[in-house]
Amino acid sequence: MAASRTAMLLALAAAFVATPALADRDANAEERAAIEKVLRAQGFVGWEEIELDDGRWEVDDARDAKGVEYDLKMDPKTLKIVRKEEDAIF
Repeated sequence: MAASRTAMLLALAAAFVATPALADRDANAEERAAIEKVLRAQGFVGWEEIELDDGRWEVDDARDAKGVEYDLKMDPKTLKIVRKEEDAIF
């Protein structure tokens, strides 16, 4: 019983240590330029934050020409938009 508890605690500790490796990061200048080029080609005229999160690029509040805002997720290699959710207006 004590061995399984110890193993569980070690696994939990390892999970916390591994978490920073998955931390969000902002796009560097080259990445940002490539992402912005794709966004403009898709008809977006503005956006807020661009960050790599959970292995995908996330673009917050991407605004189209009509002013509708979306949160986007993009494939990190192809920059294809793989998820597009309209922002809810409250």
